This record gives sequence, C-alpha cells and structure tokens, in this order.
Amino acid sequence: MKVAVVMGSQSDLPVMQEAIDFLKEMQIPVLVDIVSAHRTPEKLISFGKNAHLQGIDVIIAGAGGAAHLPGMLAAVSPLPVIGVPIKSRNSIDGWDSVLSILQMPAGVPVATVALNGAKNAGILAAQILGVAHKEIQEGISQYKKSLEAAVLVTSDKLQVTNH
Repeated sequence: MKVAVVMGSQSDLPVMQEAIDFLKEMQIPVLVDIVSAHRTPEKLISFGKNAHLQGIDVIIAGAGGAAHLPGMLAAVSPLPVIGVPIKSRNSIDGWDSVLSILQMPAGVPVATVALNGAKNAGILAAQILGVAHKEIQEGISQYKKSLEAAVLVTSDKLQVTNH
C-alpha cells in the first residue's frame, strides 16, 4: 500500500507538501517525484502505466498552468488519480489549472480538489485506502473528531468573549 504524490515541477512542492505531511501523519507510505507532462512525457507514460505494479494504490498529481499531468496519468493508469490544481507564477489566477484538471472527458475521471488544496487530496487518498484498511479509516475518523473538537473550542471561546 502506497500513495504517489507527483508534481510537474519542484516549484509545486510547497503546495504538495501538505498532502505528503498528512499521509505521513496517517502512517501511509508515500512516493514523491517530479513528473512533467510536457518536459518528461515518456517518464509520465511509463510511471502511469506501471504505478500499480509498484505497489501504488492512489496517485495524487499536482500541476499548475495548463495542468495536464493529472489527466494524462488518469488516461494511462488503472489507479484513482486525485488532481491538485496549483496557482503557479504563469497561471491565469489558477483558473487554467482548475479547468484543465476538472474538465476531463467521459471515461477519464480525475477527482479534483480546490486550488492549492493538496491537504484535501491527502485526506481523500487516505479515505480511498480506508475502504480496505480499517486502521486508516480509524485514523481518518480520529482526524475528523479533532476537527470537530477544534471548532468547538473556538466556539466556546467566542461565546465567553462576547458575553
């Protein structure tokens, strides 16, 4: 069991690090690599076609600009692909990335998270794995309980402050 977190360039790493960190927190093995759809197309095809043979169960792919990486991986891989649109320096306010990943043709789905939403991609990958691995599912349940607890603490503080 492993999740691959790939990105189009080194400049995407600060965004994608949130997915990596969450998966490590859930004790899910992570493979991290740079796979550019436009600069290393042969590497992309090879990686996509063979990822499932390397013990990878889910691919998280982040890309900015034209953002073809997630869709091309989904085209050649039997694995679920989660796309992370990244607002890059050459981006059109991030919309080019969002639409490139979101607007996939029938038969080539890519689960798409919010712009720069790598943490949600990590959570979704863990939830996918949690279907077959109950310890991961329990970890996700605990994580969601911690979110609830944090909101309740903030709510209680707000109530005390405004009375």
